[in-house]
Amino acid sequence: MDEAPKAPWSPFPLTEVVILLALVLLAVGFVSSGNRRGVLIGVGLVLASLAGGELAMREHFSGYRSHTTLIAGLTGFLAGALLVALGVPKGVVLLAAVAVGVAAFPFLRRAFKRRSGGLGFRA
Repeated sequence: MDEAPKAPWSPFPLTEVVILLALVLLAVGFVSSGNRRGVLIGVGLVLASLAGGELAMREHFSGYRSHTTLIAGLTGFLAGALLVALGVPKGVVLLAAVAVGVAAFPFLRRAFKRRSGGLGFRA
């Protein structure tokens, strides 16, 4: 595959618009003060993470480019966030998050290899 996979909403550049909005929110958040600062920075980080994660998953699961480690780490992070929300002790959260990320890695790697025709790593 020579070209990056198109998003379902193509030709509208939704991912790029969300990243631009995230950058604007981050910039405004860093130069502002008061209670809004944390909210602006937090929302900017979440939007940037969502847009970047969507792009990484689209590229990974189409076989265009491997993002195995990034998606495995995200899986562990989400598992840890869920456990924190449930009130699980921090040590257990850390061990569980690492275990989930490590367990997800081979499955994500195989999914990429299957989609890319078994070519392995592509930069």
